[in-house]
Amino acid sequence: MTVSARNESRDVANAVSRRLTILGSTGSIGDSTLSVVAHARTNHGPDAFPLEALTAQSSVDKLAAQAREFRPRLAVIGDPSLYSQLKDALAGTDVEVAAGQDAVRDAAARPSDVVMVAIIGAASLVPTLAAVKRGATIALANKECVVAAGNVFRDALAQSRAIVIPVDSEHNAAFQLLDFNQAHAIERVTLTASGGPFREWTRERMERVTPEQAVAHPNWSMGAKISVDSATLMNKGLEVIEAHYLFGLPAERLGVIVHPQSIVHCLVAYADGSTLAHLSAPDMRTPIAYALAWPLRVASPSQRLDLALIKQLTFENPDFERFPCLGLAEECLRIGGLAPTILNAANEVAVHAFLNRRIGFLDIARVIEDTLAANDGSNGGGGLDEVLAVDQRARSVAADFCRATAA
Repeated sequence: MTVSARNESRDVANAVSRRLTILGSTGSIGDSTLSVVAHARTNHGPDAFPLEALTAQSSVDKLAAQAREFRPRLAVIGDPSLYSQLKDALAGTDVEVAAGQDAVRDAAARPSDVVMVAIIGAASLVPTLAAVKRGATIALANKECVVAAGNVFRDALAQSRAIVIPVDSEHNAAFQLLDFNQAHAIERVTLTASGGPFREWTRERMERVTPEQAVAHPNWSMGAKISVDSATLMNKGLEVIEAHYLFGLPAERLGVIVHPQSIVHCLVAYADGSTLAHLSAPDMRTPIAYALAWPLRVASPSQRLDLALIKQLTFENPDFERFPCLGLAEECLRIGGLAPTILNAANEVAVHAFLNRRIGFLDIARVIEDTLAANDGSNGGGGLDEVLAVDQRARSVAADFCRATAA
């Protein structure tokens, strides 16, 4: 073995020795992360990516099964009423058990090298900030905490040694493509959107969309909430706001293009006329593996890209009339302040109401627009307490609009 090969082997061994916490291990991102961990253990031995903690909100049986298989030091269930059930399920193991939202926050604060943030929604904000405060590497698969509290998140990063590696396929691609040493030369970052399952549907037809149709994403395997966001294009709007905070780019240098094949994840245009593109198969295990081992690359079980099989890649501009959520998000980015906080809160409430069949698919955008009109977030200072207060107020207003819509 050459010196170079020995050094490379040592570097990979160091990368897979990083201790890992997964917040939200029972969702689709959590499943994919554990798939990458299992693959690493097959290739590098049973101690690869040792687990500090796994957390879930209410999927207690699945969390217990994951804990028995992967043996974290700690398993946390967010719903405290399920503590006894989790405790009984893990009796006889050496896995510590805890419950409640404070325990989720404490899990993030425990000494791990990497924290995978896979909790859906703004509920991830407090535990993510706990991980940031202690200087962990944050593998960020949740966009809502950045959208809801972008300035708070950015300030916390500036005061810590934490590093954020985005896991969303588009932001992960941008992270790989952006030359941060030549920020002056970055002309535009364009995030791609699949267009979702209703890309070619009329507004009239979308009036009758069911939750089952909305969660049936044509390319990606995702949870219900993010699948609905993809169907409304709100997911892409939230990603534009997130890109602003993650990469420090103004709204006019960020854009969206619809790419139905979901092969190109991001395009970065530079001042010399070059445009760089990141391509991979639509498999979240690819950006997850990148985030866990960064700056190295380690093998993952993800699907490989075969362009000859795909044959063609197509692109089109988004339709803001049929998908108004994207325009609402971009407008909130331009307004600034706490407008994105209100947007995110209203969207979470509206999507939940839609999934529970209390409002229609097109009502999601209407509820968000009405909530934004009823709440002026443009002058918010953006401190954590203010963010949480505005978030709760917007949720209450959005819930009222949902009830009025359903009446």
